Amino acid sequence: MANSDQLKALLRSHAEGDDRQFYSVAMQMAAHEAKQGHGKLAEELRELIDAAKARRNATGDSAIPINRPKGELASLLSVSYPSRRISDMVLSEPVLHGLQRVLKEQRHLSKLRSHGLHPRRKLLLVGPSGTGKTMTAAALAGELGIPLFVVRLDALITKFMGETAAKLRQVFDAVSSTRGVYFFDEFDAIGSQRGMANDVGEIRRILNSFLLMIEQDDSNSVIVAATNHPDILDEALFRRFDDVVEYHVPSMDEGQALLRMRLAGYMKAKKDIADLATEAAGLSHAEIARAIDDAVKEAVMHDQTTIPAEALRTLLRQRQAVRRRTASGKE
Repeated sequence: MANSDQLKALLRSHAEGDDRQFYSVAMQMAAHEAKQGHGKLAEELRELIDAAKARRNATGDSAIPINRPKGELASLLSVSYPSRRISDMVLSEPVLHGLQRVLKEQRHLSKLRSHGLHPRRKLLLVGPSGTGKTMTAAALAGELGIPLFVVRLDALITKFMGETAAKLRQVFDAVSSTRGVYFFDEFDAIGSQRGMANDVGEIRRILNSFLLMIEQDDSNSVIVAATNHPDILDEALFRRFDDVVEYHVPSMDEGQALLRMRLAGYMKAKKDIADLATEAAGLSHAEIARAIDDAVKEAVMHDQTTIPAEALRTLLRQRQAVRRRTASGKE
């Protein structure tokens, strides 16, 4: 059963009308029950939480009140409250293990802090486009029941000397004051190596500022940075992150798992799915998912309850052709 601290936190958040904290604690309780082997109870708790959020949405209210950025900060951060879970994703064993470890430490944040220990909370995600890095940031927020803040680099980076560093300071002030998952996508825009041939003084100052701020940050927020180009990141950055998580295009087994998950109810034959996984070899998660979505939409528009394997095979081959043309264009 839930421990006394969780029960007190649950009652306190309810009494104060802090729905965000209430749901966060409730999710922690569900995770605790799952850890104790009470899988059915944990699933029932999660279903109750999701149902409560859905009812709030149905009335037109936000599922959980979010401290929305105000003033200039509103142009630097976009905020959402994802419902995605890690179980919604198909991940390699090393990636899944790494993310589960982060979640476990975050769910025991107070206990670790009380012993002078620092839970994992600064992650660098590297890998090709479409392999699940952005989705991971949303899933971490959904699992922990905290907001997802996406840092808008187009508003953050300016041509005026010193202005970007000042805006970056505002972002890290928000990291300290409002717990959430803070996502820096296309991180190489501010993390490229100092001293590169096309480097300019302002870029070096931005990177130096980021290095200092992330090193000094000791908040309870989770910082996630993602890049398709880890080779151009400054070496000093890697030491500032607790974990570097490497993503790849799905293996054959992962491709089959993704097809089974996304085609549930539309295609049952194992052989068809195995054959389609062969057609999908080399495609990213996003490319496979888009081909499946296109096939599902066709089925829905034609009032079909199943998807012909040949129809999806054609869509996957089209994706492969686009990939080949794109790859040849880069050579």
